[in-house]
Amino acid sequence: MNTIERLAIAAGALAVAQAAMALPAASDRVYTADQNTNTISVFDPAGNRLLGQIVLGNQRPDVLSPLYRGEINVHGLGFSPDHKTLVAISNGSNSVTFIDTATNKVKGKTYVGRSPHEGFFTADGKEVWVVVRGEDYIAVIDPHTFRETRRIPTAVGPGMVQFLPDGRLAFAVSSFTPEVDVIDVKAHKVIKRIPVVSPFSPFLQFTPDHREMWMTHKDVGKVTRIDTRTFEVTGVIDTGFITNHLAFARVGGKTYAYVTVGGENVVKVYTTDKEAKLLATIPTGALPHGIWTSDDSSRVYVGLENGDGVDVIDPVVNKVVAHMPGGQAPQALVYLSHVAAPGSVDNLSPRINQDAVNIPLAAPDGAAARGFVVARQLGVVDALEVNVFKLKPATQYSVVLGGQPVGTVRTDAKGNANGTMIGPVRSFTRPDAAPAGQAAGKILIMEGTTAPSPAAAVLTG
Repeated sequence: MNTIERLAIAAGALAVAQAAMALPAASDRVYTADQNTNTISVFDPAGNRLLGQIVLGNQRPDVLSPLYRGEINVHGLGFSPDHKTLVAISNGSNSVTFIDTATNKVKGKTYVGRSPHEGFFTADGKEVWVVVRGEDYIAVIDPHTFRETRRIPTAVGPGMVQFLPDGRLAFAVSSFTPEVDVIDVKAHKVIKRIPVVSPFSPFLQFTPDHREMWMTHKDVGKVTRIDTRTFEVTGVIDTGFITNHLAFARVGGKTYAYVTVGGENVVKVYTTDKEAKLLATIPTGALPHGIWTSDDSSRVYVGLENGDGVDVIDPVVNKVVAHMPGGQAPQALVYLSHVAAPGSVDNLSPRINQDAVNIPLAAPDGAAARGFVVARQLGVVDALEVNVFKLKPATQYSVVLGGQPVGTVRTDAKGNANGTMIGPVRSFTRPDAAPAGQAAGKILIMEGTTAPSPAAAVLTG
């Protein structure tokens, strides 16, 4: 081997090493759809910092009167193939907002049917398909005129739609029907219905080679794998309590799946072999929800629904390496490369919210019941969001904070319930707020509406 050959080999090895260590660029952006503050938080992934927020509406609870302007429940996110346009779906005001990623300006808006959930551009960028989860169709929008041009009938409650890169087929999961609809994009027609394990799926993603579609089942804590050529279900993975979204990353020449499991406050990492295996469990902040991978797979970004921010995972070591505070209750999260000038804060507002306070709930007798509480500042008042699971079905429970009843929740047929109490409650949850000898922010969940008694608590926090 001569000197030139050795130098060529060394240069090649250096290029591989540099590519392996590639990190997000300062022109890249991470976006979260913030449901409580009705904002889009815009992050610089190169510096792991919040640049600012795009305000689309008033923060809760200032949305209870008739709404003439502004959006409610900013929830879903999608983007154009050229990364020049971000679409934000607000399921409370039934809107699709088109945002210029270079300037953060709203350039158009479309109102669709009841409770849209997610929206994405077709592979050629000529249409935007928005799933109308409160009904039974996909609204097709012209991204130049911002007008709805047609509707594609689907199963009741479509939850998300994504497209294969050749532009021929789309896959739509459902939030109310246990099936996946395969759609001929040109014909705008469902050509195949695939039965799946449960009726509630909020999210789907393709593997990097597009040979499989993976979808989450939030209600039963599973992920289903479907072959995009045969339309056959190739596997079902038990992932965990409140399985939300998933993403894929390429590490060391292999593809791994990263799944947000909200009820366990973790991201679980699986192989994508024929038999998926759990590779790692990564602790995160409170209630991980949205997740997306940087284009170079150097980082995985996780939105924290109850943590009001984003955790940053290094997939080489499978650990959280940074945290970025953001808007309240982030839902969808996307990563876009090369979209804006480095450090640009054009048309962004400073963060309008403070950090949340999270309190886990557990049964004092070691029973299976569980829950969590998140307290948030909402301007002059606060919100206490209570979620409980595996209690008695169809039963009323009292929520007691600092010895005082603050509200009630009623469980459904599965023993689950959630509710929000509004008032000056957040101060009681601070570690420095408790009287001497009393646990900070003591929360009790009791059956019925009798006088508060710690001995009667079924859940405490």
